[in-house]
Amino acid sequence: MTIRRFSAAVFAATLLTPGLAACNSTGTGEAGASASPTVSGSAAPGASGAVNGDAKQALLNSTNEIRNGNFRFTMSGAGSSAEGQVHEPSQSAEMRVLIGDASSDLSMKLDLIHAKPDSWVKLELGGKSAGSIPGAQKLNLGKYQHLDQTRIKGNKALGFDFEKIDPAGSEVLTQGITEVRQTGQGTYAGTLDVSKAAEAGSVDQSVVTALGQQAKSVPFTAKLDPQGRLSEMVVQIPAAGQNAAQDIKVTYSDYGNAAAAQKPPAAQVVEAPQEFYNLFN
Repeated sequence: MTIRRFSAAVFAATLLTPGLAACNSTGTGEAGASASPTVSGSAAPGASGAVNGDAKQALLNSTNEIRNGNFRFTMSGAGSSAEGQVHEPSQSAEMRVLIGDASSDLSMKLDLIHAKPDSWVKLELGGKSAGSIPGAQKLNLGKYQHLDQTRIKGNKALGFDFEKIDPAGSEVLTQGITEVRQTGQGTYAGTLDVSKAAEAGSVDQSVVTALGQQAKSVPFTAKLDPQGRLSEMVVQIPAAGQNAAQDIKVTYSDYGNAAAAQKPPAAQVVEAPQEFYNLFN
């Protein structure tokens, strides 16, 4: 697993136990289907042809609406996926995360709800190695675990920082763009310094280190909606070291139309046991 994140969410959960990371990081895999963008030569029909000037400014501006904290999002890559919504007006958020799949030795589903000042997580474990998780029988699987905020402070897997509400840190990513051009109406392609992705939390620092100098110029594509807001960004990480090539894809939608998260019914809530915190530390 190489996707991390969620200062505003939970891809850091991919690192929660060495066993889980090992079960889902084989060092093999396939690159995403999208091709590396062309950042030189003639632009596509209808494109402005702007390089690094107007095009980069358009992408920088495209993340402004994210700061308002009212949107839906998805993230995917390296065998993990997540979807959810952020609703800063009510100081709430929710997300669903899947790590691994039915073919994995160990898979994990998390259903997270944050309604400041509380957080709840429902955990499902799958795969033949699920029973080997320490304290698995005490994890109250199928129930929402109410979390002690003092015990998850600074924990990127379980906490939610309403000061850093973007699940992918796209504002930081766009600031790392090294070359870009418009390729069509609302579409862009170029390269970025992927070390910025580590700062944003979208890519694990070990991947950046393995890339070496390649990290300074990694291909990406982006799409903006008709209002000029970021709707999709795909960062195309090349293979390096033991890490297979992968596409990290983030999408945003329903700007201004997300809903407040609904707290889980009391009958479905238990206090998280010590074993639960151990799993994520």
